[in-house]
Amino acid sequence: MPALLFIDDDIDILESSKAYFTKLGYQVFCIRSARQALDMISSAALSCIILDIAMPDLDGFSFCKRLREVSRVPVIFLSGLTEDEARIKSFMVGGDDYMCKPFNIKELELRIQARIRDADSLFRGETLQFGDLKIDTGRRLVSYKDKNGDFTTLQFDVLAFLARHPGQVYSYEQLYDLVWKTPIVGSRHNLQVVIACVRQKLNALCDSQVYIETIPRKGYRFVESPSDHTTL
Repeated sequence: MPALLFIDDDIDILESSKAYFTKLGYQVFCIRSARQALDMISSAALSCIILDIAMPDLDGFSFCKRLREVSRVPVIFLSGLTEDEARIKSFMVGGDDYMCKPFNIKELELRIQARIRDADSLFRGETLQFGDLKIDTGRRLVSYKDKNGDFTTLQFDVLAFLARHPGQVYSYEQLYDLVWKTPIVGSRHNLQVVIACVRQKLNALCDSQVYIETIPRKGYRFVESPSDHTTL
């Protein structure tokens, strides 16, 4: 039985979410304090965490950073903050998805299903190598020469998917369908943020070489022979 942890100081959201997802067969935990949630994560086998940002004791960004020191459980930020900076920061601290309040609970259901799917159903355990860049899909590890990268679950999935199909262009809609396993739901922005984070981390890891290219009005592709300049 998949276990969900909702961390939010809004009691109405906690109660309605618990009622909805319990009916679907999930085990649902609800906590109003991020600090209390830190004590729980070491003792509970969680499938996904749904996390607010603005909380009185510990904000969601700080919680996620500390969580990532001990766990790779998927994290979906659920926040009233709509600014680009909040979305970007949520992915940079280790989040896997971002939804704004007010939200459609059916969409949240689809995103939760996507985040907790078995990664092995999408990727075989193999090592993809492009010069000094290695992507180990079994251990879910990205390395360059003697350095290892730090990619969230979703960032790794996007990178590994593109790397398994070098040279092939994938549109926003295709990446949502094939990697996120959710409908695009009106906006490409979350995917753009994820791609930007992947590029930033690859750029830092791989001596500024560019492996992911934007094809205007078409999408993205992975290149086997990277350039040494930044591609927007």
